[in-house]
Amino acid sequence: RMLTRTPSVIAQVFLLLSVALVIAIAVIQIKQQQILSPGLKYGIVLDAGSSRTTVYVYEWPAEKENDTGVVSQTFKCNVKGPGISSYEGNPGALAKPFDDCLNEVKERIPVHLHKNTSVYLGATAGMRLLRLQNETAANEVLASIQNYFRAQPFEFRGAQIITGPEEGVYGWITANYLMGNFLERNLWRTWVHPYRKETMGALDLGGASTQISFIPEDSQENFNSTLQVRLYGYSYHVYTHSFQCYGRDEAEKRLLALLFQKSNTSSSVDNPCYPQDYNTAIMMKYFSGSLCTRSLRPANYYPSQLVNFHGTGDPGLCQEMVSLLFNFTACRDREDCPFNGIHQPKVKGNFVAFSGFYYTINALNLSEHFSLADFNSSMWLFCSQSWTQLQFMLPEVEETYARSYCFSANFIYYLLVHGYNFDAETWPQIHFQKEVGNSSIAWSLGYMLSLTNMIPAEGKLIQLPLKPSLYAGLLVFLIAMALLCLIFLVYLCIGSQNRKNISRVEHVFIPE
Repeated sequence: RMLTRTPSVIAQVFLLLSVALVIAIAVIQIKQQQILSPGLKYGIVLDAGSSRTTVYVYEWPAEKENDTGVVSQTFKCNVKGPGISSYEGNPGALAKPFDDCLNEVKERIPVHLHKNTSVYLGATAGMRLLRLQNETAANEVLASIQNYFRAQPFEFRGAQIITGPEEGVYGWITANYLMGNFLERNLWRTWVHPYRKETMGALDLGGASTQISFIPEDSQENFNSTLQVRLYGYSYHVYTHSFQCYGRDEAEKRLLALLFQKSNTSSSVDNPCYPQDYNTAIMMKYFSGSLCTRSLRPANYYPSQLVNFHGTGDPGLCQEMVSLLFNFTACRDREDCPFNGIHQPKVKGNFVAFSGFYYTINALNLSEHFSLADFNSSMWLFCSQSWTQLQFMLPEVEETYARSYCFSANFIYYLLVHGYNFDAETWPQIHFQKEVGNSSIAWSLGYMLSLTNMIPAEGKLIQLPLKPSLYAGLLVFLIAMALLCLIFLVYLCIGSQNRKNISRVEHVFIPE
């Protein structure tokens, strides 16, 4: 009897072991499958602004999140020299300054990925103005860039002049992306859409244009200025407007042309926005040759004539002159139309102000956000400084920027308060900042994000702990083992039952 029980116990143990092993191997194989990313993809965007060109390198995992890559900035480089629109007379000289930045980019991206890395160049308001002024020159500049990049190892996707509304919306995308308003990681480290998170408005101040973009209270109205954006499977209706000639540099050229027009003498002109005792000679072509100052061009216009500007550091008069750069009468007191006859819904929610806004606020020694009263007092104090004091306050800053920060501050005040209708109550909702983490707030990242919608995702590579053939072999062996044990146990069970029946029959027929 002992002998029959032993095989039964052994068979049960083997059966349980086989079943346990089948379950364990299956669980390990499913749970421990290591998802290997097919690696990183790279993209290069050149932001060809009116005053300079900046090269950005972005990377993202080759698998995507709801059709949009999760992109981060890994490198930034400022190309030496002015913006590409300055090369209108000599487009051939454009390529050389790009070399230094491009050589660094080549080192940052693995060599085997160079040919699959897309390069996009987006030119903004400087080139928009050049195209309006001289389309042939603008095309020659773009053709020179095309030729340069065709000789590079990357996949060049073209140089294009982007529109003002595109620039505004891409800036809005960048700001909200970096603030985590489109995607966030949950407890399980997976990307999810944030629950009921509000988007931020974006304020961008370039050299030749400025943009405002936000989601208004009622996104159904003002449809002509509202663009639909789709990211990570969600749609957004964004109001955006770009004001050509309201960039910092072009606005200042308009001020200089206005001061020259109002001056009694053509040789020396007082500038209340330049610091006291500051003197400079500027060529007439610089401020009167621009498309933005055409209406202010004097009858006796000599492009190479030098005009002396003398700084008087008068904050009150500077403010008065800056107000003349805005046409506040075109709207005829309509509430939804702040200036230049442009319809704009009421500003709503938080805003991030970057580029020229940030640099000016930084020069005034103000932090990320502050009250309108603080801004006004800092501006007044700054504009009252002499050139000697200012050089001491801003030792690192180039002269052309340092002399103009008083003008920039007044211009920002008029643009935000009288232009966009921010007031003492809504002003603190504006956050002046340059970057989030290591990524710059600029339209280029939004451009890249929008373009990754068109870049095909690569599937995840799944690496299993066991090779499929070994896994299948083990499963077959263990299942066969379990079945054999089961058959053996059934056989023992039937045999045991038969023996019991025979002994019962024998017991009945035994004579007394």
